[in-house]
Amino acid sequence: MSTLSLGLIGFPIQHSLSPWIHNHFMKKLGINGEYVLYETKKEHFAATIDRLKEKQLNGFNVTVPYKQDIINYLDELDPDAARIGAVNTVTQINGKWKGYNTDGMGYVQSVRDYYPDLFQPKNRVLILGAGGAARGIYRALVQEPFSIVDIANRTFEKAQQLAELKDDHVETNILSFEEAQLRLEDYDYVVQTTSVGMNKEETIISLDNLKKGAVVSDIVYQPLMTSFLKEAHSNYGKIHQGHAMLLYQAQLAFQIWSGKQFGLGDTLKLMEERLRGNE
Repeated sequence: MSTLSLGLIGFPIQHSLSPWIHNHFMKKLGINGEYVLYETKKEHFAATIDRLKEKQLNGFNVTVPYKQDIINYLDELDPDAARIGAVNTVTQINGKWKGYNTDGMGYVQSVRDYYPDLFQPKNRVLILGAGGAARGIYRALVQEPFSIVDIANRTFEKAQQLAELKDDHVETNILSFEEAQLRLEDYDYVVQTTSVGMNKEETIISLDNLKKGAVVSDIVYQPLMTSFLKEAHSNYGKIHQGHAMLLYQAQLAFQIWSGKQFGLGDTLKLMEERLRGNE
């Protein structure tokens, strides 16, 4: 039976679901191991990295605020992670560290499993926000068949930087949140990538103009039903909840570490029950 030594570095992370998720995967696959939280303040980041190298971990996850900082400590980067400029998964191979970004790929796969017919050139996509989470998601979406993937953000410059990640077949227009709200009926798929919504009463834009039947996704996973998703549902939208992204990106990371392919089975349902218990 194989053994894995894994962990997560970030700040703050004490309430992270990652230990539960990865311990569940290990149990599911009959793998012995541990998944440890390395909560680290900015001034201790370099020292924590030295500790991780001494521990000879099989791999670890990286979360805010270190997804870009970690790159300087890696020996190799997956090409897509290099282009995104952020790493959330590190694996150790023969003493060398290689970085990946599974956020975008995991997110897209989670949406595809729910709404496989969505991924067509005719469908227009709107991403709300242009921060760190948006980078992996945008990069993954522009590799899909969509011909239009627009970005709405408070600052034009940050959205423009994000649009530089696009592929040639994709058109990207940059909007303010006010413009996005007015033009919402143009979109078949809307992705909310900001932290707005962790407060149950907040939404990034109004969804009064939502196209009937549009897919609306929120990457915030606590609460499970954000105000944004509730409003989408009341305006006849199809919803996609944030915990799915968290689970699917973790699945890809675990496959990198373990070399094993596996399905999620009832894991998503178990995760929903756990999150509802925390609300």
